[in-house]
Parts: sequence; structure tokens; C-alpha cells
Amino acid sequence: MKRAFVFGLIGFAGCALLAFNASGAGGPKPEPPAKATTIAELAERFDSSRCADCHEEIYDEWENSLHARSILGSPRTAPTIITAIEKGLKLFPYSGVKSDDDITVEHLMICTKCHLPQLDEATDDVAREIVATIRGWQQAYRDGDDDKAEELEETIESLNIGCMVCHNKVAFIHKWADGYPQPDTVYGGQEGDHEDEEYALMAEAPALGESIFCGQCHGQGPNFELEHPSQCATAYGSYLFAYVAHGGSESCQECHMEKSELGHNMQSYRDEAMIEMALDVKVESQSLFWRKNKADGVVPIGVIDVSMYNKTGHAIPDG
Repeated sequence: MKRAFVFGLIGFAGCALLAFNASGAGGPKPEPPAKATTIAELAERFDSSRCADCHEEIYDEWENSLHARSILGSPRTAPTIITAIEKGLKLFPYSGVKSDDDITVEHLMICTKCHLPQLDEATDDVAREIVATIRGWQQAYRDGDDDKAEELEETIESLNIGCMVCHNKVAFIHKWADGYPQPDTVYGGQEGDHEDEEYALMAEAPALGESIFCGQCHGQGPNFELEHPSQCATAYGSYLFAYVAHGGSESCQECHMEKSELGHNMQSYRDEAMIEMALDVKVESQSLFWRKNKADGVVPIGVIDVSMYNKTGHAIPDG
């Protein structure tokens, strides 16, 4: 569903005022849920396995995606979180972090705003438990304790970007116009009853099929609302300013879900179909003899010319 845009100018400085035709099926801002106090509690709140019975194919696609292991990553994300603590938070003079005991949800948001946005529904104890679990997992691998490492890895993987993160928690972007996600509703492209005791309703979220939805995490640059702005991925920024600005019209979802036929197994460089869609690569080579110098005389050399053409709607690599 495309939304209508109305532009107007206000004030002597000519600030742009952007208004939207409200078309979402959100509602009033709900009371915040009780804070989860453990990883297990937070993981259970956003457990996607509840969706598998009715949406088996979509669930299987999602399980193969990096969204399903957004904290573990490929698995470079979890170690990078530790690096951000050791080489960032503990070295920043005003962060208040001198040891892992000082870490709070706010501190981890420099990573988890995108990798685990639901962490804002947890206590600071959960933030510290996440860090301890990652450290324990790394140590278990160093010690060669594969069983312990596997157990801790499963705990880390239980925290992810699952169904209800996208289809409820972050489903609405323009909340003043479209409303807030309601705690009993799953959002997508349909309206009506939903066969689930907790999420008993279905409703539309107008931006769910648009690139701006993905831009919430695959963003434009630093998240300036954070105390220490941070942003790893800037795909949405290059999509807007280097692709849409020059007439491009396809959305993130059209390429990464539909044309690729990957559905909810959204991939990039790990998938052959996405690689083929992303780049044209031309390689030319030649071999010849070259008179190097008087001492070495004639030597054989090879010349390889590689040219790559980016067919995506954004810069690559990203994130």
C-alpha cells in the first residue's frame, strides 16, 4: 500500500513539513509490558516457533536467515559486541562503564537497536546476562568444550529478529498517523481474526512492504537519538540517495524476497541468486614475457583485469 505524501513549507527558514494520510490499523499507545528479567523470559516473549504450525514454509525460510541469529550473526556479531564493549564503552570517559557489571540496556543499544530491538523490554540484568553468555561461549570454544559452547550458542540464538519483532513491535513507523502496534494484533497485509490465543487479530501495517520498513535497521547513518550514535549498515541511505534519486523504483522486499524467491530467508552475499542479481563480473587475462631488467632478463608475467558492475539499489558491501 503506497501512502500519499503532502509537502508544505512553514516558517521563514522553509522547513519541510511532511504529512501522511493515515491508513494504518494501529491504535492508541499501549501500556509498556513488564520488563523481562532473564534471557529466557525475553526469548519466550518473542519466540517464533508459535508461528510454525500455521506458517511452516515461511518459518523454515526465516530459520535459514541471519534474522534468526541476529545476535550470533555469521557468527561475527556476538564477538563484535564484545569488541564494542572493550574498545568502545570501557574506553569512553563518560560512558560509566568500567567493567561488565556497569553495562545497561542503554549501553548495548548501540548494537541492539537493530540486532535486538526488543531488549528495551528487558532489565539491565538481561543486558549483563547477554554479555556474560557471549563471553562464556567464546571461552568454551577456547577451552575446547564443544558441548558447553553449543549450549551457550543456542542461548544466544534464542535472541533474534523473529516474527513478532517485525509483525508487531516495529510494524508501525509513523505512529502519530497510523497508530501504535496493539499487543493482541499481528500486522501484515490482511485484516480479521487470527488463530492465536495471544495475538487474536490481524491488521494492516502500511509500511511493511516498503523500503522504509527495512530502513529502520539497514539505515542511513548514525542513530542520533542514542547517547553515543552508532550505525553499522547504511544500505537504506545509499538506496535513497544513489538509487531512488536517480529513478530507481524497486523496494528492498522486491529484490530480497520476491525476485530472489527467497521469501523470509532474506540473504545477501551468502546466496548464489543474490550474488547473480547483485553484480556483473567480467574477467580478462593475458600472459606474456616481459624484459624486467638487465640482471633478470625476460620473465613471464600474467595480467588479470577484473571489472565489476553493481546492479543493486545500494552500495555493496554494507553492514
